[in-house]
Amino acid sequence: MSQTTHPLQVMQVVKRFSQGGNTVTALNGVNLQVRRGEFMAIMGASGSGKSTLLHAMAGLTDLDGGSVLVNGQDLAKLSDAALTRFRGRQIGLVFQAFNLIPSLSAEDNIRLPAPTNIALPAKVDALLERLGLKSRRSHKPGALSGGEQQRVAIARALICDPAVVLADEPTGSLDSASGQAVCQLLRELCDDQGRTIVLVTHEPHVAMWADRIVVLKDGTNLAEFHPSGERDANEIATTYQRLFSPTAEVFA
Repeated sequence: MSQTTHPLQVMQVVKRFSQGGNTVTALNGVNLQVRRGEFMAIMGASGSGKSTLLHAMAGLTDLDGGSVLVNGQDLAKLSDAALTRFRGRQIGLVFQAFNLIPSLSAEDNIRLPAPTNIALPAKVDALLERLGLKSRRSHKPGALSGGEQQRVAIARALICDPAVVLADEPTGSLDSASGQAVCQLLRELCDDQGRTIVLVTHEPHVAMWADRIVVLKDGTNLAEFHPSGERDANEIATTYQRLFSPTAEVFA
């Protein structure tokens, strides 16, 4: 598939859920375009729709309106089987729960999504080296720290060279130091390898690593802004809180 300038496009996406006889609109016309090599953070309060949006971008939930394009492919136009294959090749997923298979080594967890071919061992070795896991390759998840497990999960997400990496609260299960190390790693992957990363978080000290921050409210785009690059969580928190003040002017 040809490479596009915007490997992820979200156009007027609508998602509704039935809840106790009522219909709840989780996403209401969300629009996003993510540039190749961009690190985007999506922020919002609990219930704002940010995790639902990430699931929609991953093709993990059916839409009630709009479309999601990954590398130019409309996910809604793929059969379930074709979508599963496409997701495995083009979308890398990282979750708060590491979702590693306990009986497999770190190396085998990384290999899991990739087709076996002559290049695979070299790719695994390169990822283990880059993510500081070379000495841990034979360890099973239970013998790894939380930060190491999340790095294994990131390596697994990268093994197929996806068009975009989607991370849902990837530091939520980690202590502060390990969480910041994971954020720094994602930043370096974006800067050094041109990875396209979209991260969902409610934490300013996570969002501060991004190039651009999109804020959701009640399932729709409220605003977006660009951090200064100083990695200042207070700057992010102040800007974010200002958006929700009664006198706020929405800006982009």
